[in-house]
Amino acid sequence: MHKVLEQIQKIGIVPVVVLKDAKDALPLAKALCEGGLPCAEVTFRTDAAEESIRIMSKAFPDMLIGAGTVLTAEQVDRAVAAGARFIVSPGLNPDIVRHCKEKGVPITPGTSSPSDVEQALSLGLDVVKFFPAEACGGLSMIKAMSAPYTNMMFMPTGGISAQNLNSYLAFPKILACGGSWMVKGDLIDAGDFDAIRRLTREAVETMLGFELKHVGINCQNEEEADHTASSFEKLFGFAKKTGNSSVFAGSAVEAMKSPYLGANGHIAIGTNSVARAMHYLESQGFTFNMDSAKYKRDRMTAIYLNGEIGGFAVHLVQK
Repeated sequence: MHKVLEQIQKIGIVPVVVLKDAKDALPLAKALCEGGLPCAEVTFRTDAAEESIRIMSKAFPDMLIGAGTVLTAEQVDRAVAAGARFIVSPGLNPDIVRHCKEKGVPITPGTSSPSDVEQALSLGLDVVKFFPAEACGGLSMIKAMSAPYTNMMFMPTGGISAQNLNSYLAFPKILACGGSWMVKGDLIDAGDFDAIRRLTREAVETMLGFELKHVGINCQNEEEADHTASSFEKLFGFAKKTGNSSVFAGSAVEAMKSPYLGANGHIAIGTNSVARAMHYLESQGFTFNMDSAKYKRDRMTAIYLNGEIGGFAVHLVQK
């Protein structure tokens, strides 16, 4: 998979943007980055698209800016010259795909049938857009269609919203979702970039789904751990369950049989995707203890942040 597409997978959501005036490009890019989505697919439906890509790419060089609704090789060239790092098209045009591959720029062409997917495979692609997603059968269609194509990933766009986002992203064949609900045209036209920043932040929070899973208490030995868990069981009816390294009281309290990370213990935060949560938190300046990472096959399921909060280490766990 192309490196740019791997980055998009970590971000999880690609805002699909229609800009009528290039003056809106800079504040929009700023709002998206501050909201936690340093990515945008700027559609070539308007005369402002090319200049908007140029402005956004120059001001935010680390932001993943792509061009969408690309229909011709000439548009590909203009978009890439302006700074676009990926190309998206509504359908699968073999000539456009070949042109992009010659230029070394990743393209996700639109598909909606097995025939489209097989043509994409014959062109050497491993990621395609599924468009229009909801109108073409949504997640059920992707699941049914993807079964024979084990190495193909999909980026559904069209009808994706905060309500169905996580249903799509939970399916392992989904690279990311394209959506426009956080960058609605009326908000851009009104210059309401605060609302776009808020909706972007809400989209990220919905995608990651952070919630407190349990609190770990460092005990000096197994006897103390058992006593601690028994106390919570007696007080609140939290059923005690003994494991290899700890004793749980219900699901919210974990008494460690020996001290682990954190002066007092640890706090576990559940998330819909440890990998995406880690990428997001790193973009906010946080760092991670890679030696603490745990995996199930090739999927990261847990990892600790560096440092402590109130004497507690903090780690992410896969829901």
